[in-house]
Amino acid sequence: MFRNFKLVPRVIFGRGCFSQLDEILSPQRTTLKDWVVFVTDDVFTGTALASRIPLHDNDLLLYVNVDDEPKTQYVDQLTQQVKTARPTLPCAVVGMGGGATMDLAKAISLMLTNPGSSTEYQGWDLIKHPAVYHAAVPTLSGTGAEVSRTTVLTGPEKKLGLNSDYTVFDQVVLDPELTAGVPKDQYFYTGMDCYIHCIESLAGTYLNEFSKAYGEKSLDLCRQVFLENHPDAADKLMMASFFGGMSIAYSQVGACHALSYGLSFLLGIHHGVGCCIAFDALEEYYPDGVKEFRVMMEKTGVDIPRQVTKDLDDAQMNTMIDVALGLAPLWENCLGKDWQTIMTRDKARSLFLKM
Repeated sequence: MFRNFKLVPRVIFGRGCFSQLDEILSPQRTTLKDWVVFVTDDVFTGTALASRIPLHDNDLLLYVNVDDEPKTQYVDQLTQQVKTARPTLPCAVVGMGGGATMDLAKAISLMLTNPGSSTEYQGWDLIKHPAVYHAAVPTLSGTGAEVSRTTVLTGPEKKLGLNSDYTVFDQVVLDPELTAGVPKDQYFYTGMDCYIHCIESLAGTYLNEFSKAYGEKSLDLCRQVFLENHPDAADKLMMASFFGGMSIAYSQVGACHALSYGLSFLLGIHHGVGCCIAFDALEEYYPDGVKEFRVMMEKTGVDIPRQVTKDLDDAQMNTMIDVALGLAPLWENCLGKDWQTIMTRDKARSLFLKM
């Protein structure tokens, strides 16, 4: 069976297009009682960007903290906060920030219409009811969260997304101006998430012309951003992120993302950082990509954390291995259908020990 893939239905791109957000949301406000939740990274508290958010009198500006990776408990807490804020559900949820903030916005929009805890929906196609209309305004580029059908959450037992067609944003606002001032390390880590998406997709057994078309262009844009000096690098990386997300949508990521999930679950390492730590240990599987990644790291002047697993005991190591090896589609994309005979627990342990 071929996947009947759902795309983001509406996208606006261009420097300054954020100013059109109020106009974009207006069709959702069909009555005077309709209200919008703006799920916004709390790093923007009191900033010029916050003052530009098109708040109406009944709207809710919900600042969220993403110092830690998004957790199911936090999603449930935020969802309850939104539900009790007004007598009716919001007509729209808007996520403003990086990948973690956009994932929180997606998760809230889903849990407003699906009963129970978000832990019940960690997996593929478990969501039963359409989400509240939800839009993304990325202020970082690289994660592909603005276009993906998943919202990655860490639960009490696993790190796994709410993977569903209902997760896909209804609207994406791509304004490269909003990424100005991002710290160098953060810019690199999220950009490398995009780069690694492409390497894993293009080297995978799931590769097809749909994924290849998007992945090759995204990879080309990443190389322009991190190996060359372009005045419009922000525009290029924003489109690389979008295209990179599209590439894995009809294929899959691979070994790096599987292992990084283990790092994030146990050690709380942010996704982009975890991907870089894991990718640097995977020269055996992605030799050309890892070599180029190291050149990009040197040119950017960023050095990734080292020896993050050196003090872990057997129980902790086994927890990371359990999380990583639980992501079967990622390993099949990387190694083929008999991946379990190749990526044994001992092999996974040896890779983690290199990190």
